[in-house]
Amino acid sequence: MATIWVYAEVGADGPSPTALELLTKARSLADSVEAVALGRGASAAVAALGDHGASRVYVADDDVFTDSVGQPAAHVLASLVSEHAPDLILFATSYDARDVAGRLQAKTGSTLMSNATDVLAVDRARTEILGGTKIVDVELRGPAPRLVLVRPKSFVAEPSGGTAEVVPVDVEIPSQHLAARRVERHEEAASGPKLEDAKVVIAGGRGLQGPESFSVLDELADAIGGAAVGASRAAVDAGWVPYSFQIGQTGKTVRPEVYLAVGISGATQHIVGMKGAKRIVAINKDADAPIFQMADLGVVGDLFEVVPALTEEIRRRKGS
Repeated sequence: MATIWVYAEVGADGPSPTALELLTKARSLADSVEAVALGRGASAAVAALGDHGASRVYVADDDVFTDSVGQPAAHVLASLVSEHAPDLILFATSYDARDVAGRLQAKTGSTLMSNATDVLAVDRARTEILGGTKIVDVELRGPAPRLVLVRPKSFVAEPSGGTAEVVPVDVEIPSQHLAARRVERHEEAASGPKLEDAKVVIAGGRGLQGPESFSVLDELADAIGGAAVGASRAAVDAGWVPYSFQIGQTGKTVRPEVYLAVGISGATQHIVGMKGAKRIVAINKDADAPIFQMADLGVVGDLFEVVPALTEEIRRRKGS
């Protein structure tokens, strides 16, 4: 009987959305699906984790997991693995989870695969290479548990109506694993929905010509309502917007109802992060831009004329 664990990152708002996505996928692959939740908010996350497929959740609410970097979590996971022997552990491709997964692999000698886009079985996963132009199925060999880091939005989170047994975790953490601690947190103020959750995403690229031009996209997002503004790597690398805006292979993955690519040529690295959108609209003055090859609707024109006109038309129709 195969057992899959999900390393469920938790926060003030509950379990991470990716944890729920991974649990949903794990239900289709294993007879037994369990989760590990460590840090502040772990106990409060149990209901949602159970609702998405975890039959058991290993829980520790100790602040040490929240205030320290990955060493305590990796130590506890290694202890739990030694006792319960799962076949596969799924992690989100986040900064903290990558840290924990890498440290756990060093302790267990297990196979570790990163940047997976699908999990096919407890010993097989899928990824995309060469900017998403090639799909590769990977066989996971070596001792259990196999460890797989999965890109966010690879699956759709669907509740199952289940409940989870709570298993308190009581593992002593050696002092050497507590040396590195977080001393300060900074949360960037944001207005509107998160990029990953927005039904409409408006992304700007090099064609905007400078940081001040992103205000044009902000106005369009405001007119639409519930829309989020993102960017290509070129715009981020130029310093026009923060990295948190970046969509693509080295940024965020989004799957909105509508994706508006404004002044974006359509490099393969960017396509990886947004090709799951249900509808793609491209605005670019270059009729030969690669983005038009995958767009459901393409507008060839000056974005500084097209976007304000679109914003005004949306406001006019909403007003009527």
